[in-house]
Amino acid sequence: MPYRLIYIGLGLIGIAAIALGIAFSTEGVANDLPGPLESVSPEPGDLVPPQITLEIDLEFGYDAEIYVDGWPISDATFVDGTGVYRWAPSASSPTIQEWTPGEHTVRIVWDTYTGLPDPGSFEWSFRVG
Repeated sequence: MPYRLIYIGLGLIGIAAIALGIAFSTEGVANDLPGPLESVSPEPGDLVPPQITLEIDLEFGYDAEIYVDGWPISDATFVDGTGVYRWAPSASSPTIQEWTPGEHTVRIVWDTYTGLPDPGSFEWSFRVG
């Protein structure tokens, strides 16, 4: 008989853990990114290693110009179906060959490439350690 009470107690603890996990989950929390900008990586204020790849995710139908430390980035890869831009410094890059330690600023200027214009921009900084 006491083993049934143990199983009931463990079941109640499991249910409580699941309920707390749902109550305190961060999923669905609004981010502070403007309009069609869905995500950026690294995020504003992040401290990242020098091997980091810059990733910018825009809603479908938007095109972006990317500037890193004031330099235009012309060699970023873009996947039209997902709206994701990816870029990392490389020896063949015409602008920046490597991330230097310290703060870096990224500026994105976007607009739609079909339909009505919807221009905008966003700028943030992160640190390479």
